[in-house]
Amino acid sequence: MNKYFECGRYRFLLSGEQFKPLVMGILNITPDSFSDGGKFTSLDGAISHAEQMILDGVDIIDIGAESSRPGAQALPLAEELRRIMPVIYALRDCGKPLSIDTYKPEVMREAILAGVDMINDIRGFVSQESKNAVVDGNLGLCVMHMQSSPSTMQMKPHYANVNAEVVDFLRQRIAEFELAGIHRDRICIDPGFGFGKTLKHNISMMRYIREYQLEFGLPLLTGVSRKSMIGEITGKPVEQRLAGSLAAALAAIAQGAKIVRVHDVAETVDAIKVWQAVSN
Repeated sequence: MNKYFECGRYRFLLSGEQFKPLVMGILNITPDSFSDGGKFTSLDGAISHAEQMILDGVDIIDIGAESSRPGAQALPLAEELRRIMPVIYALRDCGKPLSIDTYKPEVMREAILAGVDMINDIRGFVSQESKNAVVDGNLGLCVMHMQSSPSTMQMKPHYANVNAEVVDFLRQRIAEFELAGIHRDRICIDPGFGFGKTLKHNISMMRYIREYQLEFGLPLLTGVSRKSMIGEITGKPVEQRLAGSLAAALAAIAQGAKIVRVHDVAETVDAIKVWQAVSN
């Protein structure tokens, strides 16, 4: 396992007595996200939410302007830039690394010029243009697996072996990064919970987190907060999935996950503090 995760202007320790799992807070500036769509679409609302996450102990702020919920349609480039760029400029000196949740190379380039620290690509940088956009500098890069696209990904997802297929996908992406000269300290991996997976697939991947990291020697990011897998297990609607989301985050950390991507920052930070105190 790499000792550090390089994240633009920031560097995170990944092991040792001083290590603590990283909390990535979700800042959706979309009107149609599955959990909090429309809550933070105004610039003032987005800034206020980011400030609260900082007070709550967030480590990374992940900003997304295009919904990737199941069934979501692609957002035009101009509209994504209109939504996201003012938020980046407003928060780039907030004292926390900014991550951008996008798969569009044009958005990546503009965001990098504006000063972001990390790119979180749900399509895993499959296009040459996206790799070209991030090759230079010291940005953190999250490579995620997704079967199909958000509009169709939950229409009967199928795998012969979900973990083997996700590993094969990530192996190819990481090899392409290395050929381009991208240092491994900049890379984290995400098997893509809920992105073209059934509940059975998601649970299988959760149990395989440690093996993913052993396979690649790279930190793993999990994003299961409030997702349908929590609803399927608990029977709760999206607004009542806090307890299930906290349990899933701690289960992932117990399996070795280094980063958890969450909506509920304060509660997750507290849960990790207690878990870590007892575990250590």
